[in-house]
Amino acid sequence: MNAMNIRTETVADRDAVHALLRTAFDGDDEARLVQSLHADGDVVLSLVAETEGTVCGHVLFSRLHVINGDARFPAVALAPLAVSPALQRQGIAARLVEEAHQRLITGGETLSVVLGEPAYYGRFGYRHENATNFESDYQCEALQAVQWGNDAPSTGKLVYAPAFGGL
Repeated sequence: MNAMNIRTETVADRDAVHALLRTAFDGDDEARLVQSLHADGDVVLSLVAETEGTVCGHVLFSRLHVINGDARFPAVALAPLAVSPALQRQGIAARLVEEAHQRLITGGETLSVVLGEPAYYGRFGYRHENATNFESDYQCEALQAVQWGNDAPSTGKLVYAPAFGGL
């Protein structure tokens, strides 16, 4: 594979990201989710990987809130993560997640939640054990969290961006 660049997604990337998501997920659900998250202003971080000027990977983190009594804590939700099928298993997704995590930590985020394959996301520090005390419509073994620092909430209700209600 030629040199790969990871950068912040721009408006000019939206069509390429949409096409990538449709191909990687064999349907429109994730592409529509990303469109809605952008339209609603709920995107915290969206990165693309590109090689030879072509978008070949994408990761998005949206705003999530943890409600605990009267307190409301900001967090992020990782979804979706995609790589062009022809370029999968080459470390592109891992580089996207690692770069995103560094940017999120630098930006002051303390908690990220993902609904995904535990064996895969475990390599980035996500653990179901970190999510078991959260109330969530998605509570299952695939619900995982990673906490950065000591200020991250560990209990409460996970409230996703409204766009997730359309899935």
